[in-house]
Order: sequence, then structure tokens, then C-alpha cells
Amino acid sequence: MEPPQTEKEVRGFLGKIQFISRFIAKLTSICEPMFHLLKKGVPFKWDDRCQKAFETIKKYLQNPPVLTPPVPGRPLVLYLSVTPSAMGCLLAQEGEGGSEKAVYYISKKMVGCEERYTSLEKTCWALVWASKKLRHYMLAYSVTLISRMDPLKYLFEKPALTGKLARWLLLLAEFDIKYVTRKSVKGRAIAEFLADHPVEGPEDVEFEFPDEKVMTTTNDVWMLYFDGAANQKGFGIGVLLISPEGSHIPLAFKLNFEITNNQSEYEACIVGMEAALEIGVKRLEVVGDSNLVVSQANGDWKVKEDKLKPYHQDLDDLIPQFQMVTFTHVPRLRNRFADALATLASMVEIPNGVQLRPIVIEQRDKPVYEYVMTIDEPDDGLPWYHDIWNFIEKGEYPTGTDKKDQVALRRLASQYIICGRKLYRRSHCGTHKLCVHGEEASRIMEEIHEGVCDPHMNGMMLVKKILRQGYYWSTMETQCIEYVRRCHKCQIHANLMHVPPSELHSMTSPWPFSVWGIDVIGKITPAASNGHKFILVAIDYFTKWVEAASYTTLTAVQVAHFIKQNIVYRYGVPQTFVSDNGVHFKGRAAETLEEFGIQVHKSTVYRPQTNGAVEAANKTVKTILEKTTESTRNWHEQLPLALWGYRTSIRTPTGATPYSLVYGMEAVLPIELEIPSLRIMAESGIDEAEWQNARFEELMLFDERRLKALYHVQGYQRRIARAFNKKVKSRNLQEGDMVLKEIRAPVFDPRGKFRPKWAGPYIIKKILSRGAAQLIDLDGNEFSTLVNLDQLKKYYP
Repeated sequence: MEPPQTEKEVRGFLGKIQFISRFIAKLTSICEPMFHLLKKGVPFKWDDRCQKAFETIKKYLQNPPVLTPPVPGRPLVLYLSVTPSAMGCLLAQEGEGGSEKAVYYISKKMVGCEERYTSLEKTCWALVWASKKLRHYMLAYSVTLISRMDPLKYLFEKPALTGKLARWLLLLAEFDIKYVTRKSVKGRAIAEFLADHPVEGPEDVEFEFPDEKVMTTTNDVWMLYFDGAANQKGFGIGVLLISPEGSHIPLAFKLNFEITNNQSEYEACIVGMEAALEIGVKRLEVVGDSNLVVSQANGDWKVKEDKLKPYHQDLDDLIPQFQMVTFTHVPRLRNRFADALATLASMVEIPNGVQLRPIVIEQRDKPVYEYVMTIDEPDDGLPWYHDIWNFIEKGEYPTGTDKKDQVALRRLASQYIICGRKLYRRSHCGTHKLCVHGEEASRIMEEIHEGVCDPHMNGMMLVKKILRQGYYWSTMETQCIEYVRRCHKCQIHANLMHVPPSELHSMTSPWPFSVWGIDVIGKITPAASNGHKFILVAIDYFTKWVEAASYTTLTAVQVAHFIKQNIVYRYGVPQTFVSDNGVHFKGRAAETLEEFGIQVHKSTVYRPQTNGAVEAANKTVKTILEKTTESTRNWHEQLPLALWGYRTSIRTPTGATPYSLVYGMEAVLPIELEIPSLRIMAESGIDEAEWQNARFEELMLFDERRLKALYHVQGYQRRIARAFNKKVKSRNLQEGDMVLKEIRAPVFDPRGKFRPKWAGPYIIKKILSRGAAQLIDLDGNEFSTLVNLDQLKKYYP
């Protein structure tokens, strides 16, 4: 084969070579001199560089490499080489004899902005481009990457990822790629590939970031606080050792022999120094509130007492065993921990041979009912990001994971970065979030939710604020919502709940005047001209017939008189009376009902606003009085007329007027006498005997009319219940649950507008039918009255 002599022949030669480019390693770099001849404005000159490239290609064609298909189950080896203007890649696999066989060659010339990348960015770009071309291989096999630089470490550990770097990281996350150095892999394929195409420049390239290592200074000086106690109860010493990291080691000893107070101080100092030597402390600062011991140890004072000379001699023998020892005197207020230990040891009675375990002192900054448990640590004691950390730092997968789990871990790890031995989560806004766990997460939630600037926001707002402050952990949304749910102040100051917790229970009457409901309108201001301020209203549940009377003051005696005169003596003894828990329905009124054998139902438990029928009647009578009263002080005169209008109007539940259901016919209105209606004219033309017969016939059919009204009431109640039950949301309360009770009645509270809306917590002792509950307080005292479930909500301690 002769070398090309013209530009046209060069173009034809390169086009033919392109068909077999996959068999020639680093073809783009080899053909670079020929590509230069094809540039615009460059004169055609076949030089030695072009001839060398031509001879290299001829050699490849004379001895073509044999490509072999990969064997399933064996990892692939990806050799990546990058030059300033091109990249080359060889995909190989180790055979049975240990030799490596080539699987695929690819190469590419860099153009445009690609040539301006840094060396690390070019390596990353080359790996991404190779993964696109070899995707069908790399998805099915694990790949070992061999190159001069580690692009994976660069992408995973770069603090701020630009647009292209972030895209490259996501593209590589789906492949199982592991980087190894050249020295760890030997084989013929790498030797041939790198020998034929050497890369100029030093082999070792440092690409660590300047902020990867933070210079720190260590302080190895320990603190020793000591104190002794000698009192009537006994003798004891206390020692507190504090490490440079802040760990506290308390020691307390009970002395079963008599000594003076100065001797106990020496005992504490010497015992503490001996304990420090046992744990390998070399630099120690001794702090005590005994001016005598500190001054004698420093040599400022002489030891004159014979009892103290042995202690001082022992102390002098211990000092040379340390590299550095200082003695400092502090007031007793700054040595309270050691003083408390010494006092405790001197006053407690310990049997001979018994050793007490150390006392653990925990700190709590709020009452027990406001205390929120900290986040539980995992069973293995490792943080939630342990696997992510190991993968980013060491490239290790958890034991026992399959390929799908490894792919998921790689994609998850692409969102994190290790910087300064701390794990951060990447953020779209460029500000990385510090990954925390356990006690740190609990402390952050507590401080941001109810700390110095405690807004007590809801769970989702707490999550967003923690993210804005720069913190993150994997379960923060769930834990923040649970934390806010258990906050005592948030629970007692929460808005009242108006959604019904249970279905509507309707009350019906089997026959007229068997069930009556009774309630009071008032206190009415201004009072009527006769001084009346209250209206006592009673309604029959079947016919909706209303009886009412006004009073100046309403007492139980007047209610008893009303029941007799307006109900019992007119319509017979009813079976049931429904009322609320008002004081005017007790005493004499209750005795009257018991005298006639009438059952009494307190409707407050089942509907706190008393029974709906009386409430509706009260509202209607009040509305009629508002519209018909000319003066605010003559409403008592309009009350009978209002009752007349109510009784002669059709009621929606029954579809008939109360008058017709009581008397079997419609009432004659005054206008019908002034302007005779058809029924008036028809009845005026017949004699009395015929009218009586017609009236008897109507009464024979009266029961059917009442049954139709009963069916109408039942259908109306079903429609109301169906609409009401759509809004029901169960609160899942059970016996034994802790609950809060809604504060509805006006209660005097010095906090005024800032008083809580809920009281408690209480405990549900028993749940009755139709939404009633019996409560007890935390001391076991039982409530005197039942409570409706719509006044309760679950309390989370």
C-alpha cells in the first residue's frame, strides 16, 4: 500500500480506515498529523509524522488484534488514556490463563470546548463518553477502571458541581465502576496498549482539593477537680477528671477511718492523681478549693502539721511522674461537682464489701409531661449514612447486597459529598446540607421548634426551616412531624376541632306527645315591660308542636309548674323528657318528672348543644319575635302570636303543619274570614250534622296522615345523617388513651387571651355508646359527668 499523495487520497484513506476503527487502539491520536493536512488554509505536505502514522496503521492491518466476546460472570477492565487533544479506551477481560483479551477499542478527538477542560475534567468526559459507547457491556458487567487519574473520586468529592459535572455524575451512577491504580493490575493488554501510546508527563498526578484537610491543634491537658468532706455522718472524697475532649469521669470514695478535713483534701488530690496516672495522663491541671493543699503543693506554704507531712511526701513523689502538673485554687462555687461527690460519699451508708455503680446524671430542661423522647438509634449503633460514607470514601458495598441494591446505592451516593471528614448532601441551590443523626438531630429539632426563638411551627414548616439552616437527615420529615405532634404547648394551644368524630344519632318519637324536648331562651336584654327575661320552650318530637312561656326569673319550681300546666294537663303524661344539665331542670323539676314516672335524658353527652329539635325551635321563635316586635319591650305580647305562626306553618321534617298533626285539620286564619276561601265557603253551605260526619271521616284517616308524617321525618333524618356522616373523621380514641379536653365554657384564667384552648391530659376510663366517654385525671380522680367525644382529641406524650 502506497502512502496518499494528494488531499483527496488522504480523505479517501481516512474514510476507509474509519470502518475498522474499533480494531485500532487510539486511532484518533495516531491520525492527528493527517487531520492537520485537511485543515483549511494549510498547504499539503506529507512529512515524517504523517509517514509514521501511516506505517503504524499498516502494522495494525498486517497484525490485526483479535477481539473476543466477554464471558458472563467475569468483570471487565476499562483502560482509559487521555491526551490534550484526544482520548482512547480499551475494554478487556481476563481469561482463564490469567491473560487479558481485548473486547473493544474506541477513540475520539476533542473539539471545541472539550480541549479547554482541565486534565481531570477531560478524564471525566472521556469516561462518560466511553460509557455511552459501551453501555451494553457496562450495564451487564462490573467494570474495573484503570487510568492516570480517578474521575469517580473527583466527581464524588467535589464540593460544588457545575451543570456538566452534575450530569456526568448522574450518568455514571447507573454503572458498577471501581477505580484501581495501574500497579494493582498487570497483564498483556495494558502493556501493549500503554507501550504503543505513551502519555508524556509525570505519572503521579495530585488532584486533592485544598480544603480536604483541615489543620487542627490538639490539647492533651486533663483537668482534675478534687474535694474532701468530713462531717458527723462520715468521711468521703470526690474527684472529677475531665478529658481534653470534654468527657467527665467522676470518682467518689467512702472513707471508713477518721481524718481531719485537711487530710481528706489531701486524700482526694492524691487519689485523683493516681487515677490519672492509671489511664495514661501525662499533662494535668489540678484544681481544688483547699487553699492549704494548693499552696503547699506549689511550695508557697510550709507543711507544719505532722499529720499532713506523709501526704505531702506522697504528693511530691507523684508529681515527677507527670510531664506537666499545675495546681490552681478556685472558690468553692467553681468546685461544686467534686464537693457534691465528696458530700454524697461521706453521708451515704454503704455496707462493707459493696461497690456502688456510677451515678448517671441526665439533663432535662422541661417538665416530664413536656419531655419528648430522643430519636432512637439504629440497632447496630451506626448512623443512617454509614453505607453512603463507606462507598464514597472506600468504594465498598454493604455485605450481602445484590446488583440492584448496588445500583441504588451508587445513585444515592451521587447526592452526597465528604468534606472535612463531614458528610454533606448536595443541594440544588449550591449550599450543601450537613448530615446529622441521633442526638444531634433531636437537638436541632428542639432548638429550632421551641428554642430561644421558638415559633412552634407545624411539622412541614419545621422541616423547611431546618433545611434552610443547612441540616439534613434521611427521615427528617417523618421525625419533625412526629416531634411537633408530641409538643405539649402545640397540643394545648391548637385550634379547636370542628369535624365530627362520630356519626349522627337521630332521636325519633313513636307517637305524638311521647317525647318532649325542653330548653331556655335567655337571658333576654332588654327585659320586657312586665320584667320577663327568659322564655321556656318545649317541643314535641313527633308533631313539632311548640309550647312556650316567659318568666322574670327561671327556677326549678317554675319549670315544674310549666311541665304540669302546659304539657301534662294538656297532652297527657309523656314517656321521655330531653334536657340539658341546667340547674333549673334539677330540684323540683326533676321531682315532678319522677312523680309522673317520666324518663329523663340529658342530651349534653350525646350532643353538647342540647337536642337539635329544641335548638331549631328556639331559633325559629326568636326569628319570628325579631321580625314582628315593634318595640324591644313588648316582645312578651307577641309571643303567643309567634307560637300561632309557628304551629300553622309547614315544618320541613314532617312536611305538614304541627296544627294539622295535632287536630287533624288545618287552622282557620283570620284572613279566611275576611276573604272567604274555598273550604270556608264549602263548609258554610252544609248543615251541622253533615259537617260532623265529614269531620268523623277525616279523623278515621288521621292515623294514616300521622304515619306519612313519621315516614317523612325518618327520610329527612336519613338525608341529614348522610350529609353529616360525610364530614365524620374518626379520632381513633380507645379506653386507656391520654386525651385533651376542649375548654368550651368561659373559665377564668389569668392568662386571658393567651390561655390554652385544651385542658389535660386526661385518661379515658370507659367509652359508652353514641360517643360518650368517662374520664379520669392522672391522679385517678373520676369526672362527675360524662364527656362527648367531639370535645376530646388524642394527646401524644
